[in-house]
Amino acid sequence: MMKWIVWIMIVVVILAYGLVHYAMSTALRTENPVGFEIIQIPDADGHSFPAGVWYPTQVQPKPTTMLSIVLMDVARNAPISGHALPLVVISHGNGGGPASHADLALALANDGYIVAAPMHSGDNYADQSAVDSLSWLSGRTKELHITVDYMLKNWRGHDRINPERIGAFGFSAGAFTVLTAVGAQPDLRIIAKHCVESPELVCDLLRSVNSPYLNTDTPTMGDAFLPDLRIKAAVVAAPGLGFTMVPNGLDNVRVPIQLWGADNDINVPYATNTKLVREALGSRVEFHSVPGAAHFSFLTPCGLLAPPEICSDQGQFDRKAFHKNMNASIIAFFEKIMKNP
Repeated sequence: MMKWIVWIMIVVVILAYGLVHYAMSTALRTENPVGFEIIQIPDADGHSFPAGVWYPTQVQPKPTTMLSIVLMDVARNAPISGHALPLVVISHGNGGGPASHADLALALANDGYIVAAPMHSGDNYADQSAVDSLSWLSGRTKELHITVDYMLKNWRGHDRINPERIGAFGFSAGAFTVLTAVGAQPDLRIIAKHCVESPELVCDLLRSVNSPYLNTDTPTMGDAFLPDLRIKAAVVAAPGLGFTMVPNGLDNVRVPIQLWGADNDINVPYATNTKLVREALGSRVEFHSVPGAAHFSFLTPCGLLAPPEICSDQGQFDRKAFHKNMNASIIAFFEKIMKNP
């Protein structure tokens, strides 16, 4: 009996070692050292929301750090390296979090950027309580403004940031957030009509929480969307609720926009979202179409922990190869607009 117990323990140890080794081998890594920390950002109501912050450092990464389901090789809470560094804020999609675009954050920090990715209150993987309120969308935009405020004034490395070099990236609902942060004025009254005539995933989400956005008798559609003039360039991927921004909702967007669309996006259909944003922005947009990509293909490539609903791509689509090219294109865009103004 003892012999079998010993053998079972040996097998368990070998399996555990194999899993740890595999996890380490699939962790997101960078060529240059990247520091990382999780901060708490206070809001106007006396509460706070967490944010992940990536930045250049001279300290070599130590043990792999877990951020949600993403593994990263980073130097936790390390000193910041450099001065007059550009800042990019990232807004995740509905039900996401700071890890949603960790590979992009790492790539930017590797190239000398500071990156701050807030976890939107009441709209993240752990808490969806804000989605049924009229403040859902405007609240996300406010948190992006608050994140910029905090990073420039209160973050421990605030004096390392060049306030003239600020950009933003957003995906899905986060793309909507970023567009409204740079001047877009959506008409949210369109949602109810659109969800009757051309229902899509956002309509199912709003219907599941009995959202007032679907009520044509709602007297107001929430707080106003105020632009943040400090943001000088924006990158948006698969913009959700794009149909609320036509015909004139994007007229006040004055910063350069890089726009990404997935050819096989059934969650946020191209025809009623990305296409409308692309056409409305006209010459102000640099557009990239991604053949074979689906909606969640824009999320960080998955490692050891890979929920199929967000990690499975169609056909032979190579998410890692795509992200390598996309991240390089995003950095080149920000470099052109912000780093060498």
